[in-house]
Amino acid sequence: MPCPCRGGPALSAAAPLYGAVEAGGTKFVLAVGTAGGEVVASHRLPTTTPAETLAAASAWFATQPPLAAIGVGSFGPVDLAEGSPQWGHITRTPKPGWSDCDIAGHFARTCAVPIGFDTDVNAAALGEYLHGAGTAGEDLAYVTVGTGIGGGLVIGGRPVHGAAHPEMGHIYPRRHPADAGFAGTCPFHGDCLEGLAAGPAILARWGASLDQLPPDHPAHAIVADYLAQLCHTLFATTAVSTIVLGGGVMQAPGLLGRVTQRTVALGNGYLPGAARQRIVAPALAGASGIVGALALAVRAASQSD
Repeated sequence: MPCPCRGGPALSAAAPLYGAVEAGGTKFVLAVGTAGGEVVASHRLPTTTPAETLAAASAWFATQPPLAAIGVGSFGPVDLAEGSPQWGHITRTPKPGWSDCDIAGHFARTCAVPIGFDTDVNAAALGEYLHGAGTAGEDLAYVTVGTGIGGGLVIGGRPVHGAAHPEMGHIYPRRHPADAGFAGTCPFHGDCLEGLAAGPAILARWGASLDQLPPDHPAHAIVADYLAQLCHTLFATTAVSTIVLGGGVMQAPGLLGRVTQRTVALGNGYLPGAARQRIVAPALAGASGIVGALALAVRAASQSD
């Protein structure tokens, strides 16, 4: 079939444009932008079936100028292993119909451009590192706290991969003394961090979202304690300078401050780099993921030269 990403108006070779896809479980965010992270066009569409959603995404790119590459930051789990026949696939996901979806391959086939691919949270971490909360190129972690808890890590300017991608939401924190009786909501681990502090866990435990509970409700201290345990663990094990906390749960008034204070208390003055470590909100607000996906596209284009 003709390449839909080559069907738009001509663009000067001196100013290449890149495509970006932030693939979420409820919506896809699409964008065209520059190597500097500037978004010049964007579009949103609901996440339905793979065939319908991906076809609609390619159709939108067909209306845009020629693209040098496309970067995809996807919900997961995903296969990031170079050389794997499943690279670029969503693997075993609870999202109905999306398991084993070759999302990177779809855009490679329909758009005939290089594809950059990573998790949605690694993309967000890269976006904040390059164009947001990152400071002088120092290492950074991005954690989103919403329907689930996920984290991305950028060390030495590159997202961290190992046998798979980081799953920061599935560590086991110490239980808060006031929360000993709650079993947790994670279908795999019960009372892992996600099962204790993500949005569904808060709703299951207290019948409301955190921002709807009174300021003196014990939920605020309990959730802050669990998230602070993650932050302390990241500071102690990776020595990152910056942790960015995003996602819907973090919109609760005062939560960022509570997490910061509790993290300092947990550190107890021990970590040698503590004076240079900070916990902040996303500087790019809701654009962290799409800006990071643009950066994935830029890197994919450079690697294909």
